[in-house]
Formats: sequence, structure tokens, C-alpha cells
Amino acid sequence: MSTLQPLVDTFIERLRHRHSPATVDAYRRDLTALMAFMDREEITSWDALDIHHLRRFLGRERTRGLAARSLARRQAAIRRFCDLLIEHHLMGHNPARLLDTPKMPRHLPRPVDVDVLGQFLDTPHDDSPLARRDQAMLELCYSSGLRLAELAGIDLGDIDAHRARVRGKGDKPRQVPIGRRAATALAAWLDVRGMLAGPHEPALFVGTRGQRLGHRAIQLRMAHLGRARGLPEHLHPHRLRHSFASHLLESSQDLRAVQELLGHAHLSTTQVYTRLDWQHLAETFDRAHPRAHRKPGAARTASSASNVSSSDDLSSSRTSDNQDTPS
Repeated sequence: MSTLQPLVDTFIERLRHRHSPATVDAYRRDLTALMAFMDREEITSWDALDIHHLRRFLGRERTRGLAARSLARRQAAIRRFCDLLIEHHLMGHNPARLLDTPKMPRHLPRPVDVDVLGQFLDTPHDDSPLARRDQAMLELCYSSGLRLAELAGIDLGDIDAHRARVRGKGDKPRQVPIGRRAATALAAWLDVRGMLAGPHEPALFVGTRGQRLGHRAIQLRMAHLGRARGLPEHLHPHRLRHSFASHLLESSQDLRAVQELLGHAHLSTTQVYTRLDWQHLAETFDRAHPRAHRKPGAARTASSASNVSSSDDLSSSRTSDNQDTPS
């Protein structure tokens, strides 16, 4: 395996400049698993790796219980790594590009009910610097629909009174508006940020040691706040992002605008929220219409069927030729 490792290290270092730490760590695990497989199969060089080896490797990973999403990411890591090998003239062609991508299950996001979320955000809290920081993080994440990495990566120079500049997937920059409540919470936090932040720390959100607040720390704080304020469901940054998208689309019906605000490269990624909106309408119809009362099981089945067919109709009316795979 020692003969295989140096090129993997080169690949991982290249990724660090364009991807989040979570993506880099995931790709490292994927390639480490591949090298372990090659070691067991006594494959000693990268140019000896072919499509039959890769199919056997991914088949074993599937048998081991790896989910379709993880398999797809593992395949993507191998495909990109083989491109590097071709670039270095260490492989004649990319065998990973001949593989079929695993079919991904489509899970609808689960937003928090708009009234429940509003009550949660308006719950009184103390006036300590940490409480102000936490409230600013919550309000900004929901107000602007930020990913966890985007929230953690914001610097002081990236915000003003009305907007924030963030870097999304693939290091793509975009600007997002900041709502009135979020702006008020941020101003309250900035008044006391100097009590925690180190003198040369650029990060907007810092921890008790004065350094940038990490991804895991943000997740733990939000989960804690959800429990402490009586939210009946687990809270995490992506849940707030889903809620932002669902609530905005429900009010505006402007799919393109929501796509831009979320930073989605493809409209098909955003269209999952049209399915969610239809599901909500179908369930409301089943509960309220006097001629729609059915047995609970039948109502769920009919609602699911309507969700599939009608969401496809709605999606096709929103876009003409975009058939990209959601990212």
C-alpha cells in the first residue's frame, strides 16, 4: 500500500483548496477503502486497476451495508482520482467512468412548521455574549438559507447591514440577503463579539477560546438550543436551510429565485421543494375536503401517489430541459 499512498496524498492536498473539510475527509476515507481492497487483491499499481476490480470493490461495499449515497460518493472520489492519474500519465483511461451511478433514493426534506419555528426563534434568552452569538447564528442560517460550511466560514468582512457574501459548494461565491430579524441579532452579537474573539480572528462566529466556531460545535449548539427551547424535533443547520427554502417557496412560488438563494447549480435540485409543497397541499385536502375523507391508510397511499405524479407535472412546467442529477 505504501506505493499507492503518495498519489492519494497529492490528490487530497489538491482538494483542500476547493472543498470543505468534510468533503476532503470523506474522499480520503473512500480512497483508503479502495487501497485496502487493492492490497487484499494484491493489485500493486494504479494502472493495473480496471473496471472489473472496481465493480467487485463497490459490490463488496454494498454487501457490507454502505448506502447508495455513500456508494455514489465513493465512486465519484475514485473517478476524480483516476482523472489525476491520467493527468500524470499513470493511467491510460478512467475505468470509473464506465460504471453506472447507483440510483439515489429521493428523500423529501423535513422543514420545521413555520409557526413552530417562529415561536422557537422568538423564545426569550439571556443577554450573555454566547446567547447573543447563538441567536445570531440561528437567525442568519434561517434568514439566508445557509449551509453549515457557509455559516461557519463567514468572516467579519463578508457581511454588511443587508447582505452576506458566502462560498458554497465548489467554492462558488454568492450573495444572500439578510432579513431584518437576522440583522438585529447580528448587530447585538457584534456589540459583544470583542469579549470572546481573539485580536486577529477574522471569523464572524467564535467560541469561548476566541477562535472560529467549527462545524461540529455549531451542530451541537443548535441541537442544544432546540431541546432547551422545547422544540419537538431535532434541530440542525440543514433543517433550518430546508425550512428557509420551503417557507419561501410556499409564499413566493418563485422556484428560480429560491434556486439562486440556495446556491443550487441545477434547478432539479431545488425542485424537491415543489414535491414537498404538493405533499402539504394533498394532506390538507385529505383532512379538510368533505368528500375526501378516507381511511387513514388509504389517504396516505393516495397522497403519496398524487405527490409523485403531480410533482412531476409541476416540475416539468417549471423547467423545459434541465435534467441534471441533484447535487
